[in-house]
Amino acid sequence: MTTAAPIALGARLGAGLIAAFALAVSAAAAEKAIDKEIVVPATVDQAWAAWTTREGITSFFAPGAEIDARVGGAFHIHMDPSAEPGMKGADDMRYMALQPKKMLSFDWNAPPSLPEARQQRTFVIVRLEPLSDKETRVSIHHVGWGTGGEWDQTYAYFDKAWGNVLGNLRKRFESGPIDWAPWLAQLRAYKEKAAAEAAASAPSK
Repeated sequence: MTTAAPIALGARLGAGLIAAFALAVSAAAAEKAIDKEIVVPATVDQAWAAWTTREGITSFFAPGAEIDARVGGAFHIHMDPSAEPGMKGADDMRYMALQPKKMLSFDWNAPPSLPEARQQRTFVIVRLEPLSDKETRVSIHHVGWGTGGEWDQTYAYFDKAWGNVLGNLRKRFESGPIDWAPWLAQLRAYKEKAAAEAAASAPSK
């Protein structure tokens, strides 16, 4: 074997190790994210309206909302419209960017049941891709996750919740707007039960 052969072999091995190292660093540095997508039987105009109007949001996302589709505008999603301010759901969220009929983003927070993480904000990007004049792909990319504390619980919560939201979006276009009456009745029953238990456990005067 000539002197050049081991040198060439060493160079190839070195290049391979460098490439492997770069790949490992890239994977380690990859942003933790939730990614979901669904194809809905709707035009891109209809899908856009579902995410940028109060009527659209309440047709699939939540029973109550305050929507102002502009940069910095309200994207307040009220899963419990009768709750006290700050406890309705995604209170005080806002649109961060809007590219009409293509992309929108908003900041987001954890549910009230996770108060530590709820003090922080994550970020959601929704993209729309028309597949035909009757179908649109809707994708969600949710980033900005912390570590430790309640972050793992929050991630697990939304990993499931976004699938439900997109499922409701498809149902909205397949069979009509979501009927929130059962959900609101369930909330009322829960609150009445909690109030009765609190009254029963309160010390008598």
